[in-house]
Amino acid sequence: MAKPLRFRYARGSWTPDRVNRDLFEPLDRNLGATQRSPHFSAPSGYEARRFEMDNGDMALFCWSAGDIGPNGLNAAPAGYWLGNTETPETLWRTNKYGFEEVPYPIARWAQRELLKQLHDESPWLESYPHISWFFLPVFLSKDGRETTRQFFSEHHAGFPDTTRDAALGFFETFLKTGALDPSRDVMAGKLGTSQYLDRTRMAAAMGEFVVGRLLVDAGYAITPEIEVTTGHSIDYRADPINSDGSDGVLVEVTRPLPPNRRSANSPVTAVRDTAESKTSGQLTHHAGGVVLCVDCSSFPDDDWAAVLAEQPAVRHKPAIVFRARPDGSYEGYTIGRLPLNIASVFSNRSR
Repeated sequence: MAKPLRFRYARGSWTPDRVNRDLFEPLDRNLGATQRSPHFSAPSGYEARRFEMDNGDMALFCWSAGDIGPNGLNAAPAGYWLGNTETPETLWRTNKYGFEEVPYPIARWAQRELLKQLHDESPWLESYPHISWFFLPVFLSKDGRETTRQFFSEHHAGFPDTTRDAALGFFETFLKTGALDPSRDVMAGKLGTSQYLDRTRMAAAMGEFVVGRLLVDAGYAITPEIEVTTGHSIDYRADPINSDGSDGVLVEVTRPLPPNRRSANSPVTAVRDTAESKTSGQLTHHAGGVVLCVDCSSFPDDDWAAVLAEQPAVRHKPAIVFRARPDGSYEGYTIGRLPLNIASVFSNRSR
């Protein structure tokens, strides 16, 4: 499985002749390519080219005689390559950097180019600028550019019994807060870049975004991927707004498959089994130090009603078992003494 789009940083002096010889000609021989001026002007002091391949691949390259390198370091002349196609041999040994690691003018220019292509190919995403921007590294990745968009368009990002626009509205509202912007590369990458559509894995990834919105809606600041002493990473730390971080709460997410897509045909069993696999593995060494969020947002109405009626226990405390709907409402129940104040966002809360 290829990874999300990243820049290659190519040290050395670049000229239009070298770009033609070392980049365009190999692409044209192997794939058939057209070399064009970019849609948008290159950053000040840079020249740029856009390569469009006959198979639908694309790549961008910009270069300057005097460059500010990744992480703001002064550097010798160099170029930046970004694409979802094969990498020309001259760039094979170059280092890779995320969008947040290259100079801002480079990242901004490249993202304008990519967003135009994304919206030309999938105009339905134009109404969701924050989703478009956040997931851009996977929406235009080498292997995942079709499957990731298909998951949002046809499978409503994991929400059942709803419309595409309602589901996308839920995530657009959340991403608009900017809560995950500093962790965009990591979090967007969780959606995956496989050429094969894996609804189960993608829905599980979106469960982290659902829980992220739940915490933000409840008034918390969130930090994802918290490393702990066991060698694991916990999905989030939730801190009260304006706190110093000393009273943060660790939160781990799990999402049961709906019964019609698993061997256990009972929604209550699905909740118990999924929570059991998490508590007997990753959370074994944490006792009550982590809040377990069991996200049932992929459950249809009837299945969720059965869970809410029985309110099954899970083998971890404290825990939240809940379902979100695209309109931003939440239902669920808690188990044990919860160190989070979530009452304000739940339409019901019991147990």
